[in-house]
Amino acid sequence: MSLTMYQASIPVFIRMLGNLSLILDKAAIYAEDKKIDPAILINARLAPDMYPLSRQIQIATDMVKGCAARLAGIEVPSYEDNETTFADLQARITKTVNFLQNVRAEQIDGSEERTITLQLRSKEISFLGQPYLLHFVLPNFYFHITTTYAILRHNGLAIGKMDYIGNY
Repeated sequence: MSLTMYQASIPVFIRMLGNLSLILDKAAIYAEDKKIDPAILINARLAPDMYPLSRQIQIATDMVKGCAARLAGIEVPSYEDNETTFADLQARITKTVNFLQNVRAEQIDGSEERTITLQLRSKEISFLGQPYLLHFVLPNFYFHITTTYAILRHNGLAIGKMDYIGNY
């Protein structure tokens, strides 16, 4: 049995966003317990030239909502990128998951050969649907979730691999 475009995307996105949400719950509790201003964690970076935690989550959610919409041939939802609290970031994740849950398999399946064109900084790039998902979206999505994890871990949050990949 082969894997469909829907199976390789929407359930994966939803699962990892759920794991990310649980990690953020732990971060909020950690900040409260240690009397750390949550803004310190939300604005933390791994390196001066990297985006802060809040932007990592914004990009991760943008990646998957954009992917789902483009593969389904529907309008990409637009978010303001104005999250400054853990509650704001959780709301963004919830909004993204709700959007993903409303994209049906029949909208995504068969999109392997759909042309996807993106404007990235100063250039336009085009993909076919399957390489777009497998070689662009998934690596970017995992990168930004992993970076969020690493920022929090670096700042003392006691999380491990099972928090990242989730329980089975």
